[in-house]
Amino acid sequence: MNLRQKREKLLDTYRQHDEQGAYFREKAVCGPGCAYCCTHYGHLDVTTLEGLIILKKIKTFAKAEQNRIQKRIFKNKRDKEAKKPSVCPFLTPDKTCLIYEQRPFSCRQLYSLKICGEHGPLVHPQAVAQARETVKRIQQLDHTGYSGHLSYVLALLEQKPFYRLYTAGGFDPAGIAGFGKSHSLSINRQSAGGKE
Repeated sequence: MNLRQKREKLLDTYRQHDEQGAYFREKAVCGPGCAYCCTHYGHLDVTTLEGLIILKKIKTFAKAEQNRIQKRIFKNKRDKEAKKPSVCPFLTPDKTCLIYEQRPFSCRQLYSLKICGEHGPLVHPQAVAQARETVKRIQQLDHTGYSGHLSYVLALLEQKPFYRLYTAGGFDPAGIAGFGKSHSLSINRQSAGGKE
């Protein structure tokens, strides 16, 4: 399966999850401008396949905006490495998302049945279980890739040798072992229990 086909299958997986979880989200209180998960709660994990889609979206912005986004991603990476809280690099001042249509599954699965407070969002337990299964399907789809925090995965994709190998369908965990271990990246085929 080539990258275009994988992307289409990923979008299908998102749609299936949305359809299956519609019942659980019907009473969600989230809406535009609600950014609690983007600032306080969310674990912004992505797969390398999702990272590629995000990088492609970044390239559609004007050069000055691309530079601002790259600086925010770099700051997010530094903050995460220093174990400091960090706001999502794609959150705008008006608390909307710059890449909403291309947002990863870790963002898509979040919603709350009550206004978020110190304990974060309230998500239906069955929806949480369903999301875990969807994550496994996404990792199986991206079986030559990795999963981890957004800024770490984007930094990995910025490494030209890795980018070339990954986009050609190659797989060499030893080649990224140092970066992967120091940044807690997971190998998708191990996390998901095999490949499709």
